Amino acid sequence: MTALTKKQNTKNLTLFALTWPIFIEMSLHMLMGMVDTFMLSQYSDEAVAAVGVANQIINMTNILFNFVAMGTSILVAQAIGASDMDRAHRVAGTSLVLNLFIGIALSIILLLINEPALRLIGIEEALLPLGKSYLGIIGGFMFIQSLLLTMSAVLKSHGYTRDTMNITLVMNIISVIGNYIVIFGPFGLPVLGVTGVAIVTVICRIIALISMTVLLYRKVKLPFIREIFRPVKKLVVDLLKIGVPSASENLAFNLMNIVMTGFIATIGTAALVTRVYTMNLLWFVMLLSLSVGQGTQILVARMVGAGQIEPAYKRGLRSLYIGMTSSFIMAVIFNLIGEPLFRIFTDDPEVVALGLMILKISIILEAGRAFNIILIASLRAVGDVQFPVYMAIISMWGICVPLGYLLGLHFGLGLFGIFIAFTVDEWTRGLCMLWRWRRRKWMRDLLFRASQANNRASSADA
Repeated sequence: MTALTKKQNTKNLTLFALTWPIFIEMSLHMLMGMVDTFMLSQYSDEAVAAVGVANQIINMTNILFNFVAMGTSILVAQAIGASDMDRAHRVAGTSLVLNLFIGIALSIILLLINEPALRLIGIEEALLPLGKSYLGIIGGFMFIQSLLLTMSAVLKSHGYTRDTMNITLVMNIISVIGNYIVIFGPFGLPVLGVTGVAIVTVICRIIALISMTVLLYRKVKLPFIREIFRPVKKLVVDLLKIGVPSASENLAFNLMNIVMTGFIATIGTAALVTRVYTMNLLWFVMLLSLSVGQGTQILVARMVGAGQIEPAYKRGLRSLYIGMTSSFIMAVIFNLIGEPLFRIFTDDPEVVALGLMILKISIILEAGRAFNIILIASLRAVGDVQFPVYMAIISMWGICVPLGYLLGLHFGLGLFGIFIAFTVDEWTRGLCMLWRWRRRKWMRDLLFRASQANNRASSADA
């Protein structure tokens, strides 16, 4: 393969071309959740609560699917960068089979033990029938979600982020129409409530699965039959080497948030409500960093696959600058229009005042979060997946949780103190990620592995 061919593999995509569809897609996913919650609230508060509890279990299963999906995204992008489409197809086929098996296993488990699982996380007895109905249907078809996450990772690594965005848009439209029908029962149709919402969700996922399968066949030219029946054991190991640490970091983050939410709950209802409303606003800032991070991960992985190590290093730093600057500007804008935004959710003056105070901290917080999201994505793309996990455990559980307790509860700073702890955690990890990236240990490791591969190739030729 010529150097020119390698260069073309990484130059035919720009960060902006990758990022804006990812941002829209993530925003649509979030809006779909908010619309579902709003429509269910018109049916009953009990339905909202039951679905909320069931979704905690569903979200944990999604983390397990991401063990494979995260590794898939990086390995496929690296193979494309190296112009090795056969390996890209083998990675895609192996990951689809692996996640399908995981999905089927979890679907069976959720069908069999959905009631004990709901009881384990403390669902109220009155909500149990609704929770069982929802979790039984969604959980029984979780294998579809496992395939969707994997297919989406493959398509995005090939640069088809606009296509996945369009599929999400269609899913949203069908979901809103379907939920309206099953919740409000227009034209004399039966009102199905929570059960109907679950059925609509499954139908949307089936439509998305069919759409992504067609895209993989037509655009990616993935030979499904051949690849599905030749999963490679070594690729399974490679996928899990990247995916397990990456998803473990997300798991550590989610568990920390559960503990911190417990702290906030002891402060009072106003603090808990303020946190919910504030995070609804800040999600749009976070989504910007997340989309830049995903786009950067694809580009850096392609560059590494093409052997363009120094450009990959510079790409990570340029993306960091873009992400931090954009997050800072958006956080400032949210501060300027914060009061009318909070008034959309509530007229409680205590909640509005506290929320505006938290938004001020978010200017610093979100810049630090961009550090983490973008540089961790870059480190994953080059195979340096262990360091972010170690730092997540040390900083989240060694700094954020104790500091949150001390400032928020012990010294009585309340939600303000909790968010100071979040900010310290994000900046601590962010600066450590910058140090790791600039130290270039990952670069030396890549060059060493490339040298070994060349030596083996030379020995084979001899």
